[in-house]
Amino acid sequence: MRLEQTQAEDQFKCWLTDDDLDELRRAAGSIRDDLVIQLGGFVGLRAFEIPQVCPKHVKRTPDGDHFRLRVPEGKDTTSSGGKPRDAYLPREVEGDIHRYVRSEDVGRHEPIVDLSESGIRAVVKRTADRAADATGDEDFRYVSSHDLRRRFAQRLLVDKQVNPRVVMQVGGWDSFQAIEPYLNAPTPDVVNAAFEEAGFA
Repeated sequence: MRLEQTQAEDQFKCWLTDDDLDELRRAAGSIRDDLVIQLGGFVGLRAFEIPQVCPKHVKRTPDGDHFRLRVPEGKDTTSSGGKPRDAYLPREVEGDIHRYVRSEDVGRHEPIVDLSESGIRAVVKRTADRAADATGDEDFRYVSSHDLRRRFAQRLLVDKQVNPRVVMQVGGWDSFQAIEPYLNAPTPDVVNAAFEEAGFA
């Protein structure tokens, strides 16, 4: 994890790795809390979007091989109201949602994660504190729900080199300017690969 100082005192942007996400998932206090981590880190949902999604919003694509998660109301970035979008839903996350919905008897029109936005933020904070206790890495204490979404974007744009227009569509970004910060922050693995490719291994 890399920390980047913000203008606010004692607040940092956390550039997580997938190993960091795994630590957070291990530290989750419940299946619900693990779903919160996954919906932020692997689906790219914002804290206020997670409580919006219900089982009816999980859709299988016409080819039958992929899933989408309809986000009813995304962030209002153009002053014209929040727009719905179809986030890409990885098969593993879809499976965990399906099992949770069945075990908790969540109705089709009920929130999968029945918490407020502040409740989502509290889950992430609690889980991050547990991860700090478990690993001894105090940097986890700075992790916020937005850092999960930051990892989602960086994985796609930097690690996997996914077309930025695709990332914008599934993540609800309206401009290249909005995703540019994620493009300018290579992960340690990307840095290592670049130097190896240049013959500096």
